[in-house]
Amino acid sequence: MTTTTGTGTGPRALARQRRRASVARFWRQYRAERAGLYGLAALGLCALLALFAPLFVGSDVSSVTDAPGRPMQSPSAEFPLGTDQFGRDLLGLVVWGSRVSLLVGVLAAVLSVAIGTLIGVTAGHFKGWYATVMMRITDWFLVMPTLVLAIALATVMSRSMTTTVVAIGVTTWPTTARLVRAQTLAVETRPYIERAKALGGGHWHIMSRHVLPNVMPLVLAQTTLIISSAILAEATLAFLGLGDPTVVSWGGLLQDAREAGAVSAGDWWYLVPPGIAIAVVALAFTLCGRAVESVLNPRLGVSR
Repeated sequence: MTTTTGTGTGPRALARQRRRASVARFWRQYRAERAGLYGLAALGLCALLALFAPLFVGSDVSSVTDAPGRPMQSPSAEFPLGTDQFGRDLLGLVVWGSRVSLLVGVLAAVLSVAIGTLIGVTAGHFKGWYATVMMRITDWFLVMPTLVLAIALATVMSRSMTTTVVAIGVTTWPTTARLVRAQTLAVETRPYIERAKALGGGHWHIMSRHVLPNVMPLVLAQTTLIISSAILAEATLAFLGLGDPTVVSWGGLLQDAREAGAVSAGDWWYLVPPGIAIAVVALAFTLCGRAVESVLNPRLGVSR
């Protein structure tokens, strides 16, 4: 009996080749989206700053007792972005805050998309009373203001990063659920789904082996878009004093600036850097998400 796995032409080798070809095709099409490349470059720079922040500014940058400057110093050669109300270097705080803001944004977006995908796929597959109940719950979350729900959850739970992630994740999933359910309904009308059912494929097999791979491009695009909203939501919660007070984040810096009276005193350097950082990262994720969505539109069956 002749085997082909050793020659690189077996089923697994062919599957790997198809995946590599798909990734290469995706990258070629993504490079044609100039805005997406700008967004990706900005995200790469922010990720490097967050990853190597301990090397750039040191882990003691948030220390109040060892602050290197005087309170509320304006930008200078020693402190390019000035100092805060405790005399801490704002440039170091903005760099260090990127770690928390990016981490919370990504984790909250992953949680949101996971919940939405689970509900969307199961509601589209099982239909009947289950789909009706899930969609009514989804509609309820859609009509309720997301920020209000997140504030309510963050208020009743302990103030921590986990609370912020959960508060954002469990309130932003309805849009993903509706999109995934619509795509699931479209996928389940295709002939190969009927053949799989005729051959004895169970619910788990149909959803995991046939439906989920076909909705993953939509999930990927949705994840990229939700991250920007999650970062803005984290900044809003921190600005309202509902974030973790023990960590430095961009929203927390804005809240500190408000408490210190930077707005009325005209200390713009306390407000502008974290605000610009939030805007740049949110815009970068949005540009990347739109580019991914544009590239994957043909696979999703959406006309461009």
